[in-house]
Amino acid sequence: MTSFLHFPATSSLRGPSLAARPNPTSLSHTRVKCRYAEAGVKSEDFNSGAIDVVADVRPERVVVLGGSGFVGSAICKAAVSKGIEVVGVSRSGRPTYSGSWIDQVYWVPGDVFYVNWDEVLLGATAVVSTIGGFGSEEQMQRINGEANVVAVNAAKEYGVPKFVLISVHDYNLPPFLLSSGYFTGKRKAESEVLSKYPNSGVVLRPGFIYGKRKVDGFEIPLDLIGEPVERILRATESFTKPLSSLPASDLLLAPPVSVDDVAFAAINAIRDDDFFGIFTIAQIKEAAEKVRV
Repeated sequence: MTSFLHFPATSSLRGPSLAARPNPTSLSHTRVKCRYAEAGVKSEDFNSGAIDVVADVRPERVVVLGGSGFVGSAICKAAVSKGIEVVGVSRSGRPTYSGSWIDQVYWVPGDVFYVNWDEVLLGATAVVSTIGGFGSEEQMQRINGEANVVAVNAAKEYGVPKFVLISVHDYNLPPFLLSSGYFTGKRKAESEVLSKYPNSGVVLRPGFIYGKRKVDGFEIPLDLIGEPVERILRATESFTKPLSSLPASDLLLAPPVSVDDVAFAAINAIRDDDFFGIFTIAQIKEAAEKVRV
């Protein structure tokens, strides 16, 4: 997850680069030619009643909070691959590494507590938040909880119809461990999403997320560990399932999740109006398969 705290001032949001930004409130105009005929009119005379209908269609436009982070960048990339307009918001703005999809994302550097939401949310059809991080109890409450609550309320105020939160699996931990700032912050954010978006809010709860993670110019191949472990745990699931009721058992038994699966599950959430609520590790995998090419 990507921390969203202590960002630089948001004055950079109003730079000359905004001129190249697509109009957030623009609509796509689709012209449809309809034909009609009264009763008794032969089919060969059908052309006599042609009507032009112009429909205003709101294009898909997703805002990814923490867009340059490990999970956020995967979501941006997946959205671009599906032809969705993407706005990536993070403290560092545009990623420093290269990639053809990066040029197709509008990057905004900013702090979720101070960002100019007019520059970000106007015209958005969905917001995906990957905000999260570790630190002191107070820091984790602020990063994982309060920051997401601010984002949810801003999205609701601006009329964004869908909000997707990347949260975390609880690993079947005992209550005293779930009382830490990391988990209580996450659950506070989940509660805000589900209360403000009862019929469209989505909470994804992955476990350990693997993939090629870029840190300070270096690539950490987490997939070398995560992928084989996921295969082993899924292959032995029928044998290990009886152990799942034991406290903290999922620390060992919860299968890791590919960052691409999380990304495509988020895309499914964005596009499927019947996709809302809390989704487990297995459900994330299933949702990803529905949109994966």
